[in-house]
Amino acid sequence: MRLTQFFKGAAVFGAISSDIGIDLGTANTLVHVGGRGIVINEPSVVAVDRRTNKVVAIGHEAKLMLGRTPGEIIAVRPMKDGVIADFQLVESLLTRLIKTAQKYPLFFLRPRIVVGVPSGITEVEKRAVLDAARKAGAREVHLVAEPMAAAIGMGIPVEDPSGNMIIDIGGGTSEIAVIALYGIVCDASVRVGGDEMDEAIISYLKKNYNLLVGESMAEKIKMQIGSAFPLEPELEMEVKGRDLVAGVPHTLKLTSAEIREALAEPVNAIVEAVRRALEQTPPELSADLMDKGIVMTGGGAQLRGLDELLRRETGLPVNVIDDPLVCVCKGTARILEDMDKYYKVLMDSQR
Repeated sequence: MRLTQFFKGAAVFGAISSDIGIDLGTANTLVHVGGRGIVINEPSVVAVDRRTNKVVAIGHEAKLMLGRTPGEIIAVRPMKDGVIADFQLVESLLTRLIKTAQKYPLFFLRPRIVVGVPSGITEVEKRAVLDAARKAGAREVHLVAEPMAAAIGMGIPVEDPSGNMIIDIGGGTSEIAVIALYGIVCDASVRVGGDEMDEAIISYLKKNYNLLVGESMAEKIKMQIGSAFPLEPELEMEVKGRDLVAGVPHTLKLTSAEIREALAEPVNAIVEAVRRALEQTPPELSADLMDKGIVMTGGGAQLRGLDELLRRETGLPVNVIDDPLVCVCKGTARILEDMDKYYKVLMDSQR
């Protein structure tokens, strides 16, 4: 009798604690565990020892190693443009994160997982995510498009017939989708995001000032003085890097106007994708967007002035959601909490 009660209690506990929602992003991976909330928010970076091919660090610890490792260790981002670039490293990353997330793992009950992925990924890329999650220990894996997960995470009633436009700007992709009746009516996806903005800054400094900076410095510049629309007043920042001509360390003072020029190409690509999505939107839903406007989420949505630029280019109200980094992860969690209600929003999945 006691043994039966134990297994019943363990099964109930496991069903609650083992459900895991994952936002598997290019820049950051977030993990939500049922009943506990978001327990992991780590950079999607893995450090590997080349001699043994063993993972020596993941997340924040590995990110600190970017550009600083000795010859035998390499720190890499296994996700590129929102999809898997290195299957084995993503599997290692997911395995480590899932084990860390399960505070009280039950040996007989593997987790049920919902993963947020870009809406524009191919069937091969979907299969890679499913296989990686299963090999990492999942008993059941489902995929959901990131804009849909973000909408659910924000509390938008995706089951209603009225339209809502979501712009999710991540590290590797920007997803624009008009959502109604549990589905994506029209969308546009561009493989442009925070990483491309960092690369644009690196390229601009190299071309205009013969100054070489690393990824971490480029990201810092973007966050401190980056903008998509003129600022009042404009910002300034001292940037440290290596002079490509003299070959010595050099310090340079930059303004937000210069960084805005550097970011023009990736920002314009996002604006054009929004225009394409609006052109595909049925007239009835376009009328809804005039009233509700556009909601922006994702880390890239925090770029200064991007909402104002889109407001000017589209003529629609544009709002940036509070805490935009966690919306997709919260959405995957809500799907797991009410799978019967949200099963229609899932992409091809393995039961």
